[in-house]
Amino acid sequence: MSDSPAARLQKLFEGHRLTPTQRRIAHCMVRGAAEVPFLSSVELAELAGVSQPSVTRFAVALGFDGYPALRRHLREVAPAERVEAAQGDAYNEYQQAVLGEIENLRQLAEMLADPAPVEEAGRLLAASAPLPVLGLRAASSQARGFAYFAAKVHPDVRLLDEGGSMLADRIDAAAGAGASALLCFALPRHPREVAEALEHARAAGLTVVTVAESPFAPVARHSDLLIPAPVGTGLAFDTACAPMLLGRVLLEAMADALPDAQARLEAFDARAAARGLFVE
Repeated sequence: MSDSPAARLQKLFEGHRLTPTQRRIAHCMVRGAAEVPFLSSVELAELAGVSQPSVTRFAVALGFDGYPALRRHLREVAPAERVEAAQGDAYNEYQQAVLGEIENLRQLAEMLADPAPVEEAGRLLAASAPLPVLGLRAASSQARGFAYFAAKVHPDVRLLDEGGSMLADRIDAAAGAGASALLCFALPRHPREVAEALEHARAAGLTVVTVAESPFAPVARHSDLLIPAPVGTGLAFDTACAPMLLGRVLLEAMADALPDAQARLEAFDARAAARGLFVE
């Protein structure tokens, strides 16, 4: 189990029923674990985009007398790394964005020290035929990339990357054809129709496996198994190296659970060679 400041913060929030605003604060704190122990309640509220009283209520919801007590606790469970963080001032904004993604990948590596959730997800996805893969708007490229490679080892992958009134129909069709699970890639900002689609999928009897930026993402309550992968927020548009890599890890876990995955890959390579599909 990881012992990073972010992981210790995340453990602090586990087991608490948090409101959407409180989940937003929690997610903000995990992302900024190095700085949070130094922030006032007003500064944290500004960083999370909530009101100062919301921060106070959040601290009370966690069992503390108020935010000062929570901050004292944070300095114990997430020791200061501000000196290292301050070194980032020597880098320009593009370098800082790259360094931020490196830290996100480090957090993902620490999370994967316990492979059980990924292995469970791999078994669920391998057992579902067909396998619907959902990703809308910002997450559509993640879903499309997963579906492209998954189709080389899985017998029936169905990409759901367009919203609208047909989305529920396509989920119903997959469930009717024998699907038992659905994989969802969900990235900020979270479209309302993704949450609605996941709710519909569960009502149709599908087990929902979700890749999202945080255990506190809005789609968490509509997921049976959520595996987090942080996103970068240092540029005008979020970066998603960690979710993409987690998607490849899930592909590996799914392939490990498919008895004929290697045979399918070899058959594809033979067909590709016969057609001259790739330039050597």
